[in-house]
Amino acid sequence: MLVSDFDYHLPEELIAQEPLADRAASRMLHLDRATGTLRDAAFREFPKLLRADDLVVLNNTRVFAARLFGHRSGKRSQPLSPKNPASKDFLQGRVEVLLTRQLADSSRNVKRETRNEVWNALVRPGRKIGVGERLFFGENNELEAEVVGRGEFGERTLRFAPVPDFFGLVERIGHVPLPPYIARDDRAADRERYQTVYARQRGSVAAPTAGLHFTPEVLGRLHERGIETAEITLHVGLGTFQPVHVDVVEEHKLHREWFQVTADATRKINAALDDKRRVVAVGTTSVRTLEYCALRDDRIHAGEGDADLFIYPGFQFRVVGAMLTNFHLPKSTLLMLVSAFAGREPVLEAYRHAVEQKYRFYSYGDCMFIE
Repeated sequence: MLVSDFDYHLPEELIAQEPLADRAASRMLHLDRATGTLRDAAFREFPKLLRADDLVVLNNTRVFAARLFGHRSGKRSQPLSPKNPASKDFLQGRVEVLLTRQLADSSRNVKRETRNEVWNALVRPGRKIGVGERLFFGENNELEAEVVGRGEFGERTLRFAPVPDFFGLVERIGHVPLPPYIARDDRAADRERYQTVYARQRGSVAAPTAGLHFTPEVLGRLHERGIETAEITLHVGLGTFQPVHVDVVEEHKLHREWFQVTADATRKINAALDDKRRVVAVGTTSVRTLEYCALRDDRIHAGEGDADLFIYPGFQFRVVGAMLTNFHLPKSTLLMLVSAFAGREPVLEAYRHAVEQKYRFYSYGDCMFIE
């Protein structure tokens, strides 16, 4: 299967650069898989389109200010320590870091203020930053990291010097990691707008964008209809947005992302499956998490770990019966996932229709409901 089979033409002006003032005012393209029928709708109709016994699954991950700007230094022999600050004269140039995945650290059982945070990260300029270099962030170099390794996807492994409140500091000096197709700097408003209203578990570098359309009122209408919801967590990282650099789909390897499915969510999802009720996944991240957790025996099992399930046409869905999703980039793994669920030709026809009708695309854009 060729990656080029998942290409489509998108005029640049249809890429949404700003969110709507009203989250729920987005348009929604409704695709019926059984008939291939397309219908232009509004997201506010979403609760009415659901069945009374549906289970809606939401990804409650929360985006953090994972984009850091700082300076790099040359290699130094001194150990990484807050008591060994670098001279400002030693700083050599600007560096940009995107934290993509927190790694397990043997020092987890020690106090936070003496613990090293270890992360995978994308860095620029990547080719110039080698193992052993030290990076400094913040106006007063409050945050310091050492490059301790290289990853198979070109990322670096960074070990940060201990600070009393790592995430608090990152949130203060970092930036919202808006996708590269949003051609502007992040603003203060993006810290909440590029976030679902039900975001709870901090750890994502990108929002699960299908959830951005929900408001407390829309969630209230689901509950008024008696429609059950369940929350799972998948921290969006490289596995969701990494480009495909191969020509053949099957040769692409997906990056791992951390997930958690609680006992309460497991109970709700398995009960729906047992009762032959429909599971409606909000977003491709929810789809991948659910299907990954059901690979073993078609049942969801509570737990946490790393998911790397690459879904493309030919995949057998075991859990998801309908999905809400935004419009995705050409030749992306997310478009392949949607095509696996609804068929490549129907999906590409839906995208052609959306272009003709001038839907807004990508993260801050409109959505599709596929059932």
